[in-house]
Amino acid sequence: MFASVTSAALVGVRPRPVRVEAHAGEIATDRLTFNIVGLPDASIREARQRVQSAIIATGHRFPSRRITVNLAPADLPKAGSAYDLPIALGVLAAFGVMPMASTEVIALGELALDGSVRAVRGGLAAGIVAGRRGLPCIVGSDGLAEAALSGADVRGVTSLAHAIAVCTGRDPGELPSGDAVAVDPPLQVDLAAIRGQATARRAIEVAAAGGHHLLLAGPPGAGKTMLARAMPGILPDLTPSEALEVAQAHAAGGRPPVVGKRPPFRSPHHSATPAAILGGGSGVPVPGELTLADRGVLFLDELAEFPTHLLDTLRQPIEEGWVHIARKGISVDFPCRIQLVAATNPCPCGYLGDLRVPCRCSPHSVDRYRTRLSGPLLDRFDLRVTVPRVGAAQLLGLGGEPSAVVRSRVATARGLQHHRGTLNRSLGREALDGLPWASNVGRLLATAMDRLGLTARGWDRVRRTARTIADLQGAAVASGDHVEEALALRGAL
Repeated sequence: MFASVTSAALVGVRPRPVRVEAHAGEIATDRLTFNIVGLPDASIREARQRVQSAIIATGHRFPSRRITVNLAPADLPKAGSAYDLPIALGVLAAFGVMPMASTEVIALGELALDGSVRAVRGGLAAGIVAGRRGLPCIVGSDGLAEAALSGADVRGVTSLAHAIAVCTGRDPGELPSGDAVAVDPPLQVDLAAIRGQATARRAIEVAAAGGHHLLLAGPPGAGKTMLARAMPGILPDLTPSEALEVAQAHAAGGRPPVVGKRPPFRSPHHSATPAAILGGGSGVPVPGELTLADRGVLFLDELAEFPTHLLDTLRQPIEEGWVHIARKGISVDFPCRIQLVAATNPCPCGYLGDLRVPCRCSPHSVDRYRTRLSGPLLDRFDLRVTVPRVGAAQLLGLGGEPSAVVRSRVATARGLQHHRGTLNRSLGREALDGLPWASNVGRLLATAMDRLGLTARGWDRVRRTARTIADLQGAAVASGDHVEEALALRGAL
């Protein structure tokens, strides 16, 4: 007999349905045969012992028949123990223990030898697949909250016997609690806590308004990290669909997914490996920090301490918004529509140009330190701002505007960009040419190209920043003053 149950797999961060087909053949006179095909990994091949023991523990006899389980599509690599539950349900239906109609579910879960169901990674993916197909989703009770984030009809089960009762309609299963509300963590830094740094504060407002990449350079203790950690507090809330995408990325990375409103903020250490930043790993690739920061901020503190080859591999992903990871048998695209914020010291000791502490570095060591940041990488930062030391008078003075005030201006500017169809950081050259510009803008940019060494890419990036500054002021036409400020904010390093 033949039966099938649907499960789910994460390909990159995209959930895909997996059809678990079970066929019970003729009686095996010599020994029990139980084969699983469809590119399973070792943990799935070991499911044969778990499924057989769980079925026996549930009180059902395991017939001596030749059993074949196929995980379709067969060319998609499968990994993990999440297919135990759908395999068991399919085998039982093929034996006639369950009616065929009862397998019209999306199932995901690992089986213990005593028949209990353990939660596994991928509950959100299963819920999304179930919602798309209009089917109930059955997962382990411990993973019920994650699967419920999808908004689908989700049922929690504690054992294989419980799952059979839910599939056959004899038990409703555990339902998610209706009062579970995702709560965003408190802000790490409010802009009101930052003293002085008027130029840097202006830079992060402009960066947030247009989604521009920002580099902060200055001596230790000047406030670069505080400024970067204040960025999420001035960004607009995620839409429900964006929040679900962020949750999917975290679920694919093996982290607890939360559908919150605040954009993610990731700050990997400079000792992180390329796979940890970009994504990868053996077998089915998992997302890295770039994807975990999707729709939010990736902060690279001590930028020059990151390996040069790693920084250069970031250039294409931050430009295109996708990182492509290829492995034997599978290739995936991870989204990384991030806003890159980085902080660096001007030299190895950190005090080059400081008015209080003299720099102890030789010219050669300064040059060697700065060559860690390649020209093509620096050219991708729309804003490059010096963050000087803060004096005692500024620390004793009043703080600046709180994040909530700045956030309202950022939201208004992004609303204007929404009507154009994209954030200013993504405006192409044709789109920029089609926007209204003052008559002196071309002359200013030509002068900057001759005197400041502005590249063709920099030409467009300055115009994007100028358009954002104009949006913050509610100006329909970007003027020369907007371009001059954009050039000034592109000055460090």
